[in-house]
Parts: sequence; C-alpha cells; structure tokens
Amino acid sequence: MSTRTVKELLEQTPGIDVLVELVKIDPHLLDAADRIDYLAALERQSGWLQALMQVAIVAVAGNEPTPDRGKYSDVDDPQREEIASTLNLAPVTAQSRIDIARVLTQHLPATCAALANGEISSAQATVIAKESSTLLRRGIDPDQLRYLENTAIAYAEFHTPAQVTNKVRSIVAKMEPVEFEVKAAEAAQGRRVILTPQPHGMAQILALLPAVEAQTVWLAIDKLARANRERDLVRIDATPTSPTSPTSPTSPASPASPASPASSVLAGNSTLGAVANRISGSDGASLPEFIAESIEPLSLDQLRADALATIAERFLAESSEENLAHGRPVTLNLTLDLPTLLGLNENPGILAGYGEIPASVARLLASDAKWRRFITDPVSGNLLDYGRMSYEPPQALIDFVVARDRRCRFPGCRQPARVCDIDHAIPWEDGGKTSKGNLGLLCRRHHRMKTHGGWKLVSYEDGSCEWTSPEGKSFRVDARRIDEVA
Repeated sequence: MSTRTVKELLEQTPGIDVLVELVKIDPHLLDAADRIDYLAALERQSGWLQALMQVAIVAVAGNEPTPDRGKYSDVDDPQREEIASTLNLAPVTAQSRIDIARVLTQHLPATCAALANGEISSAQATVIAKESSTLLRRGIDPDQLRYLENTAIAYAEFHTPAQVTNKVRSIVAKMEPVEFEVKAAEAAQGRRVILTPQPHGMAQILALLPAVEAQTVWLAIDKLARANRERDLVRIDATPTSPTSPTSPTSPASPASPASPASSVLAGNSTLGAVANRISGSDGASLPEFIAESIEPLSLDQLRADALATIAERFLAESSEENLAHGRPVTLNLTLDLPTLLGLNENPGILAGYGEIPASVARLLASDAKWRRFITDPVSGNLLDYGRMSYEPPQALIDFVVARDRRCRFPGCRQPARVCDIDHAIPWEDGGKTSKGNLGLLCRRHHRMKTHGGWKLVSYEDGSCEWTSPEGKSFRVDARRIDEVA
C-alpha cells in the first residue's frame, strides 16, 4: 500500500466505499507515518457511522419524548427501554443517547454534517449537543445558536472534547451574563454522589456538590485525617496472623453433608464499625507479610480517604436500628467459600454491590461477621436453598429472594436489593403465588414499567426470568450464581 493511497483515503469524504478500502489494508504493513494516517482515516469513518447512529436512534425513539401520561408519567418510555436492552446500555445512558441524538438531528445540522464528514469526533459532537441543550430549553435565538455551533466546530479541529466544552461554556456565559446566577441555582439541583467500582478491590466515590458544601465536607475530612496523624492512631502492624473463623453459635461453619449434591458457601453480613480501618491496617490490625512489605507509611491523602470512611461508619453504627432494608440493617454483604475462610484456599470473596475482593481482605471482614449458610448447585452455582431456620416464613422468604437476586432483575439494571421492591411476577390479584418462583427484586422504576408500561415478565423457579418489550422483543435474564458478581 503506497503512501499516496492512505493519504487519499484520509482526504476523501467518509462513506461505505472508503471504509471498504480501509478494511483491506493491514496497518502492520504500513510505515510509521502511514499508520498514523490510517488511524486518522478510521476515526473519520467512525464519525460517519456515529452520524448514522444518531438518525437510527431517533427513528426508534421518535422526534419527541413520550407524552405525559399523568399518574404514570414517571414510568420508563418504552422506546428508551428498547434501546437500552438492544444496545446493552443502562437506561440512564440510553436516555442520554436519545437526548443527544434529538438535539443533533433536529437543531444542530452543521454539527451533524461535520460529524458525518469526519471533521469532528463523536465525543466533540456530544459535548456540543449537551451544552446546547440547556440553551434550547430556554429558547435561544436561532442566530445565536448558529454562532455557537459554528464557533465550536471550528474550535474542535485542534482541541480535545474537554477543551471544546470549556469553549462552549465561555461563549454561553458571554451571551447570557444575566443568566449565570440562575444557572448556578439550577446546577445545584443536580448535586449527587456516585459510586463506581474500580479494579483491584477499590471503588471510587464521586460527589458533585455546591462549592460551599464541598468545602465543608473537605474541611471535615482533612481535619479528622490530620488529627489521626497527630495522635498516631493510623499505623501498620506487619506481623502476620492466622485467619480465624467466626465463632458465633448462630454461624454454621460446616459444609453440606457428603451425601448432598450441593456445595456450601458462607455469606456474611459485616457491621460497618472498624472493618475498613482493619483492612487498610490503620488501627494496627495484622496484615499478611507479603502485603505489609509493599505498603508505605500512610500519606495524608490516604488518611483523608480513611477519614471519609470513618465518618460514614460512625453514622451507620449510631443508626443501625433505623431505616431497615427488607427487614435488615445496612450491612456489608460478603460471600466466601468455606475452604478460603479456613485458610485452605485463596479464592476471592464477593462483596455485594462491588465484586471480587482479595481473600486476605475477605478473612479480615469475616472475623467481625455474622454468617448464614447458602446451599448452591455445584455446577451452575445457583442458589438452591436458604439454610437459616426461622419461624417467620415471610422474612425468611424475603431473605432468600434478596440473597438470590441481589439487584433488580431487569436486563442491565444495577439497582441494589436494598432499594428494590419485592415483586410478584404474576400479580397476587391474578392468582400469583407468594413463592420463590414467583417473587423477585425490581427497582421502583422497572416495577412500575412492568405494571403500567407494557413490559411482560415471566419468572422461573431458579431465579431466571424473561422480559418481553411492548414491541415484542424478548430479553432473558439468567439465574445468578451466588459466588459471582451480581
């Protein structure tokens, strides 16, 4: 492949003919300069495909949102759920894609053209659409919108999406200086806290707060962290200790009988006292030597992270009997196989709502845990029985369903059990039984969608289920292994 050919493809208007030619090229056979041109050419084709995607999304979702249906206006738009299920997106992400597609195709023709021609990337087009949407809701003058759009497109040629965002916001501020005060008040309505799992047993908490409240939170965390450092309360004891198993008389620690075809898995509910401090070694708890050797003295940043967890732990400890979730206080829920608990294996534990955590960390949690035994199918890992005896069948059945489902049963939904409803797949008034085969967890949004939004649900005894959308598309949700991430 000659240099001229690659450059020619880069300079041509994106389309199916150019894409076919690019597919025939092996980039490994190109020299360094041509590989860069090849990559740029593919990026231009990506913009062309994304422009087609915007049109397709609007074709499914419609030019306008679903009309307000009064009492059930907060039920999911069926079109959004169709897109979310088809593209394996979270409903919120699908709605964002719909909103962006509507703005681009109906209000920003120059941006759509620039995207289709490969002049800007999909990320740049998205930020232009997002920043323009607020102005559109306020009824921006069409001439101002065209000026904003053209300026942003020209600026995007040599700048990143983040820089384009700042540029557009700067233009808007100059256009409407009087609106800045109002926008700040509106922005405060969007304050929120987001939890995002990260690799290696970590998670990220992102808080979007008004500046004053954010500063208050920061000062509290910083003050506690500095106090802990001054008092020498945070330290690492590198002396290894043997893991100990729970000794509670209500905590069965024996596996299923040899005659049973099922395997035994322990699931612990650990109260949120000093557990996090022990995991990080911040209260002098022993850590395995191979971990302790690689840990440096705690920095102020680490102490601030510990301080944030401590503040939350104190509140939960003081309110353990309030605001129960399905009859249970807020706890850390951990699943760990018995051999690992006893130190015979090193299989990761499963922390509900997160995923795998190291065996050493799981055993530290186990030392403070109250345990329940789950009997699982040794092949599929699906929950077969709930091992706790109880004279309160309703609570025992709720415990079983929560342990089995762990989150909303709708495809792709990540809402945890504590905020979900216990739903009858076949409604009680229609003869549905209150049984483990007919019960399941649904978040409030998808519960209402099933009841009033035209979606149908069939539930099976093993916890699996099948959804049918208003358009007749079927989506199966398999039963969830008890020892895997929900």
